[in-house]
Amino acid sequence: MTRSATVSRKTGETDITITIDLDGSGKVDVETGVGFFDHMLCAFGRHGLFDLTVRAVGDTQVDDHHTVEDVGIVLGQAVREALGDKAGITRFADVAIAMDESLVQAAIDVSGRGQAYVDLPVPTQKVGTFDTELAEEFFIAFARDAALTLHVRELAGSNSHHIIETAFKAFGRALRFACELDPRVIGVPSTKGSL
Repeated sequence: MTRSATVSRKTGETDITITIDLDGSGKVDVETGVGFFDHMLCAFGRHGLFDLTVRAVGDTQVDDHHTVEDVGIVLGQAVREALGDKAGITRFADVAIAMDESLVQAAIDVSGRGQAYVDLPVPTQKVGTFDTELAEEFFIAFARDAALTLHVRELAGSNSHHIIETAFKAFGRALRFACELDPRVIGVPSTKGSL
């Protein structure tokens, strides 16, 4: 069974194509025009062991908001498509990842309900040219379009770069574990019989 998908989305603000293989080895090729965001997506793919290709062109002459949010939308759609009927998945996962002084927890329920709860206070408004508030916008867009519940919570941290990078690593690792196939799971892991 191949658990991969390619999704494209073109609007007046962005033109995005994403391919993801949930059972990859962490091969990542990302170009969004937003350098720090590329770095975060690489961390997500590498630590989630997803093979991930992202091509995004956006109206970055305005700002990076549309590009970051729309990549979240398309990545969410690609993960949802790659999961198929969700039969045999682990469904729940949580991890806490440390990076120097930063500690971030991510928890996921592949619930069929798109919700994100992000508590990620960062001490600066920017990392380089990247607006730090866009990390939360990405997580919200992803969770909504992937139809899963995502919690991202900062437990410790003082460096904005470290906090956001730790969040993306935790997110990648939690998604990996939640999407992994468990041979003991028969059908869909839900008492309702569907997700």
